[in-house]
Amino acid sequence: MRLFGLEITRSKAVPAGLQQPASRGREWWRIIREPFTGAWQRNQEQTVENVYSFSPLFRCVTLIASDIAKNRMMLVEEVDAGIWNEISVPAFSPVLRSPNHFQTRQQFLESWMISKLGHGNTYAIKERDARGVVVDLYILDPCRVKPLVAPNGDVYYELQRDYLSQNFEENVIVPASEIIHDRWNTLFHPLVGISPIYACGLAAVQGLSIQNNSATFFQNGATAPGILTAPGEIPDTLADRIKNHWEQNYTGDNSKKVAVLGNDMKFIPMSFNAVDSQLSEQLKGTAENVCTAFGVPAYKVGVGPMPTYNNIEALRLEYYASALQQHVEAIEALLDRGLGLDEITGKTYGVEFDLDNLLRMDTASMIKAEADAVGAGIKKPNEARRRLGLGKVTGGDTPYLQQQNYSLEALSKRDKQDDPFGTKPAPAALPAPKPAAEDDEPSIDDSAKAQLAAWSLQKSLDSLPPLRAA
Repeated sequence: MRLFGLEITRSKAVPAGLQQPASRGREWWRIIREPFTGAWQRNQEQTVENVYSFSPLFRCVTLIASDIAKNRMMLVEEVDAGIWNEISVPAFSPVLRSPNHFQTRQQFLESWMISKLGHGNTYAIKERDARGVVVDLYILDPCRVKPLVAPNGDVYYELQRDYLSQNFEENVIVPASEIIHDRWNTLFHPLVGISPIYACGLAAVQGLSIQNNSATFFQNGATAPGILTAPGEIPDTLADRIKNHWEQNYTGDNSKKVAVLGNDMKFIPMSFNAVDSQLSEQLKGTAENVCTAFGVPAYKVGVGPMPTYNNIEALRLEYYASALQQHVEAIEALLDRGLGLDEITGKTYGVEFDLDNLLRMDTASMIKAEADAVGAGIKKPNEARRRLGLGKVTGGDTPYLQQQNYSLEALSKRDKQDDPFGTKPAPAALPAPKPAAEDDEPSIDDSAKAQLAAWSLQKSLDSLPPLRAA
């Protein structure tokens, strides 16, 4: 069969004896834990899909995914050692702007990160044109992809049927060269990533249980369940009749009705109230455990106090370093390899995220930082204007620096002069005569002639006898 323009032949392209790295089954990582023994047999186990309804976990996943997706992917070229400039190349730039036919760049990156954060693995399959250049990338369902290892160590991937991307209609096995595999927390096998939900799943389940219990409590009119007691022994038939009567008339929507009890019967609550069980503290603790697993500051999710100091840039840098940087670096390196940028000879291309939108400072701090950089001759004025979202100006493509600092050597040479500060007037220098042409008499320029005529006139006046009065 053909897959993305490639002919896939199982008998020739795929070796025999492929081994699955995960020995616990195809989808074992989807199960968080059993809340009690035998929960799996009774279909009461907790899965990744279930714990997503816990709001702190939902917020951690969507926050990281959206913050990474808001950054633009750039194709850059190394023009000097460590100096990268953004460029546009027809073979690589289009797929970075629009990865496939049904997702924008932002939706593509969100799908990438949601798959990685929720399942520990992201699988993106490549679509190539006739030149072998990658023109489309599709994020696959991580539960429908299985990595395989050949006896010689080559890696393959078994892909189940996928109609959304319309890439193949039957299960196929493709080589690793056609898959971009981003994996996180490879605790048990280098090809199998583990989601942070593996570590915080129980905390999420506990938080859901607290919320469900609280919802049930308030559905009963904030009345805890309990027992009816009688001073003497009553037959089972009477006990069943009283129990059914109580449940039908004094629970749920009827919990506010007045119950009339006879024969000295009493109602005794059997559960702790919210204050006794420290409901708020336990719920906050479960949310903080989830934030710890994902590396997200608690105040970002709304379960912790805001920092007292007002430094937006420092807060964003802390959040970037603890929760985002590892994913940004991984995506950049994988796209470099997946698009074949590291195989080009003669030039050095790469993929980088434009992090200005994420790490942008407040307006006052940004203007001061750019002004200091321009004043120190580090940045060009147009570079600072571009950072502030302003257009270019004439003469702004050159760094400027004031001429006010001198080296010690230059100052020493200046002090050795007879008049280092230039207080004596300098003698007027006569202009140099023009070079005489061959076979011509030496010529004197106009200024020299004027000076000579003035000197001759003064000499003539000085030789005249003094005038006498009549």
